[in-house]
Amino acid sequence: MTHSHVTTTINGDTVDYLCDAEETLLDVLRDRLGMTGAKEGCGTGDCGACTVEMDGRIVCSCLVLGAEADGRSIRTIEGMAKGEELHPLQRHFLEGAALQCGICTPGILVAARALLEKNPNPSETEIRYWLAGNLCRCTGYDKIIRAVQNAAAEMRGESNAA
Repeated sequence: MTHSHVTTTINGDTVDYLCDAEETLLDVLRDRLGMTGAKEGCGTGDCGACTVEMDGRIVCSCLVLGAEADGRSIRTIEGMAKGEELHPLQRHFLEGAALQCGICTPGILVAARALLEKNPNPSETEIRYWLAGNLCRCTGYDKIIRAVQNAAAEMRGESNAA
């Protein structure tokens, strides 16, 4: 079995690990590094529960080999909050009851953060399009969309964010 030594940046910190050739980034994050925010929903890249950001692009970590992270910059849900202070997206998800079982939530939050960093004032259609790769069986999406809109408004400095 071939092992790879990987040096990568995860949430701003340099991380070194060894992984097997066939190990996915999702497996490495969860099993080797103890970062259990990303979830395995389908294992085929269809549900988005394992979404992370790699070099500024959202990817399904179940489809990326752990060795492919070498020299890359990875952002996960674990890097979203600043200490005890939740990111506005996280807070609005909680306040707006935009989550239920929580399996999809980390992936949706990572994808929504990437959207708001690229487009701080997205339309509802743009939010729905951007999050289309993240499936949720519990919420019906409306509360998720509202939470993203409210977080975006707050992040733009609008005081009417609810």
